[in-house]
Amino acid sequence: MKKLLLAVSTVALLGLSAQASAEGNIKVGKKIYDRAFGRGCGACHDISSNPQLIALIKSGDLTQESFATTLKEGKNGMPKAMDAIMAIKPVKKAGLSEDEAIDAVWSFLAK
Repeated sequence: MKKLLLAVSTVALLGLSAQASAEGNIKVGKKIYDRAFGRGCGACHDISSNPQLIALIKSGDLTQESFATTLKEGKNGMPKAMDAIMAIKPVKKAGLSEDEAIDAVWSFLAK
């Protein structure tokens, strides 16, 4: 009985930890979106003449892989963004890798 209770408790704690981590990453993703390049991604992506990231993600027209590639390599008028993203204090504080930072922005936009 004690072993079963311990196992159930461990699974519950892992689930809560993962949920807290996901919520924390969404908050960091929002900070990245709001602060990248000093003015935030929305300075370009929230205006009608540029790609609307949230709409593209929710419609399935933008994959996470393509999103990551564009952030890393740039595309058309979009500059490489990883240096700007990795310089943001919340990213540094959370100790995120480039891929984790990309996941955080994606999670924020896809929520």
